[in-house]
Amino acid sequence: MKGFKVLSFFLVFTFVSNFTKAEVKLADIFSNHMVLQRNLKLKIWGTADAKEKVKVTFLGKSYRTKADNNGKWQVILKPMDAGGPFEMTVEGTNKLVLKDILIGDVWVCSGQSNMKWKLKRAKNAEEEINMANYPNIRFFSVPESVSDTPLNTIPTESWEVCSPQTATNFSAVGYFFGRDIHLEKNIPIGLINSNYGGTCVEAWTSKESFTKLDGYEKYKQKIENFSIEKEIVRKKEALKEKIGEFPQKAIGITSKWMLPETDKSNWLSIKLPAIWERVGFEDLDGLVWFSKDVNLDDNLNSKKATLHLGGIDDSDIVWVNGVKVGETNWGFNKKRVYHIPDDVLKKGKNNITIRVQDRQRPGGFRARPKDFALKIGTDKINLSGTWKLKVDEVYENFEVLPNELPSLLYNAMIHPLIPYGIRGVIWYQGENNAGRGKDYAITFPNLINNWRKDWNQGDFPFLFVQLANFGAPAKKPSNSNWAELRESQTKTLELKNTAMALAIDIGKAYDIHPKNKQDVGKRLALAARKVAYKEDIVFSGPKYKSVEFKGNKAYISFTHLGSGLMIKGTENEVKEFTIAGKNKQFYKANAKIEGNKIVVWANQVKNPTAVRFAWANNPAEFNLYNKEELPAIPFRTDNWPGITDGKTFDN
Repeated sequence: MKGFKVLSFFLVFTFVSNFTKAEVKLADIFSNHMVLQRNLKLKIWGTADAKEKVKVTFLGKSYRTKADNNGKWQVILKPMDAGGPFEMTVEGTNKLVLKDILIGDVWVCSGQSNMKWKLKRAKNAEEEINMANYPNIRFFSVPESVSDTPLNTIPTESWEVCSPQTATNFSAVGYFFGRDIHLEKNIPIGLINSNYGGTCVEAWTSKESFTKLDGYEKYKQKIENFSIEKEIVRKKEALKEKIGEFPQKAIGITSKWMLPETDKSNWLSIKLPAIWERVGFEDLDGLVWFSKDVNLDDNLNSKKATLHLGGIDDSDIVWVNGVKVGETNWGFNKKRVYHIPDDVLKKGKNNITIRVQDRQRPGGFRARPKDFALKIGTDKINLSGTWKLKVDEVYENFEVLPNELPSLLYNAMIHPLIPYGIRGVIWYQGENNAGRGKDYAITFPNLINNWRKDWNQGDFPFLFVQLANFGAPAKKPSNSNWAELRESQTKTLELKNTAMALAIDIGKAYDIHPKNKQDVGKRLALAARKVAYKEDIVFSGPKYKSVEFKGNKAYISFTHLGSGLMIKGTENEVKEFTIAGKNKQFYKANAKIEGNKIVVWANQVKNPTAVRFAWANNPAEFNLYNKEELPAIPFRTDNWPGITDGKTFDN
């Protein structure tokens, strides 16, 4: 009987062991339709049972290995020429077959929202999408996410064949770049899309790399101690401390909070207009009510009255003296102007009540204080100042955002891709670092070195987009944080195998997402043809080389002249130059082309010592190019202190 019990246990144990035995798996970046990097020793990796034997077969060759004690395995394929389609088999206790594999060049497309910007939102989107039939271009998109530790997995994604259906939601810049390279080189192109809007360079950098920078060593302990799970709990408790226990359900409408006679004595206070996360109500999403009493004089009935509230994030309903006067659904950038019907306003105390619904992230009022007003006839009553606030419902969307700590995006969206073979990287980011533009000259090259080191593929090409023109054109010369960040981007060209595509002439004053992604992709492709493919072509606009001061004039020399300097447009002189003497007072300057130089002067400056070109957030009159129609790179000849000096991630 004893022997029977032992045998039974053995049979059950064997059955359970076999049932739970791990199957051999590939890393998530490997799937049908993928593109493998040509002419490179390729690492193929995955997981299996500890010590399990694994065989990878590709192009008639078999590669054998054994999983380590942690169940990790890797083989290295020999370099291969471009071609396909092919199949790959991976065998352990089970067998995987991947089909329709191409060999060509793989590019990572990364950055913030201008890289994320989808093809369906680009210029001439419908026409471009209809033409996006390129079966030898393949897409892979990494989902947006953050992690407090480096991940090895990418959830539920796979490679897709380029078609109108798949291209529509892919990065426009990435698509136009890949299309141009594919057509020029006639090889398969794989594009890995890994981007997240509104993010800073530090979030894309590993803990090890970031904390080695001078002044940032202290972040090592912060990052190691940081827990996303605990931080979400902390945020929830902090909001409860601010507003009290969360309401069980919304009662504002049924309880008539919009009526003037409703008791609001226990409501909280807030200064408006404001995004409420910035004035003490962090991480609040949901339904929030605001109320304010306004005292008015006589003679109101014959005057037209309107409420001007600016943009509200996201939706709102507005009442005046209990009468609904306006409503907008999901229009954070739409300015609210609501007409108040006759006989609603009265002499003495009047009540304005607003219910705002914010579904996610920033919520509140985006108006400038001077524009936040009640207009009655020609009179304007400013509404900025203290308002009453009461939370009606909390949407529990508590999350950790990428910019809260360095490395959160690197961990989740870059680390899982390594060491997949790539040809290089294209990068469009910087808007979120403009406030610390000078520091970007350290943090951006550090990111490039970080990725190159971790990928361990040498100094692969890293091509990036300089910030576009954006914002109201300056009326007179002034300092600019965007100009200082552009300067840091230019300095990054000192790194080997880098190049920069300009967007200084294709932006929009009041749209941070210019729709012309075609020219951005084209200019990045030119850079790739030079840096990655070693073509003898003009790939850059004129770049500042030196200055010589003679009398009251400055003579500027350039590299990357191409076929020569030119003015684009109808103007007879070069625009966007400024000049200063030792007093550091800059004036708009005259500028003209003389041979391969630009001569700059201004009557107000007798002995110039410094020249700046396109030194503004939006140098709207920009017109200096080489004859290949590539724009000149913004520059300054001085090194005087700027407005971002000393600004770091700590700020």
